[in-house]
Amino acid sequence: MAYSYETADEAWYKLLEEFAKENRRNPTEAESLLWEILRKRQLGKPFRRQHIIGDFIVDFMCLPAKLIIEVDGGYHNIGNQQMLDEKRTEWLEKKGYKVIRFTNEEVLSDTKNVIIKLKNELL
Repeated sequence: MAYSYETADEAWYKLLEEFAKENRRNPTEAESLLWEILRKRQLGKPFRRQHIIGDFIVDFMCLPAKLIIEVDGGYHNIGNQQMLDEKRTEWLEKKGYKVIRFTNEEVLSDTKNVIIKLKNELL
């Protein structure tokens, strides 16, 4: 993966790149299930896992649809992390992306509605 022009620091980008590779090798149960849904159900658009945009990593990205999917674990409920998530979402939306957030629990226990939401966004 090439250095991102949006990233201010090449060293930081290299760290993100290593972290993204590690996350792809060790996904959460919810991320694995969602990846299976995106790949096996052929939702009509190509997705990438653990993709670097700017100075951070998104869980899933579909460039043709300009769609970002984030799967939030329990630590996303902590005040500071919620604020960071909001800032990331705002930054992505300014770049023209649509951001969908699911919790781990949503992906694992309400898969049918997750698929419906995704199909609606990809139409």
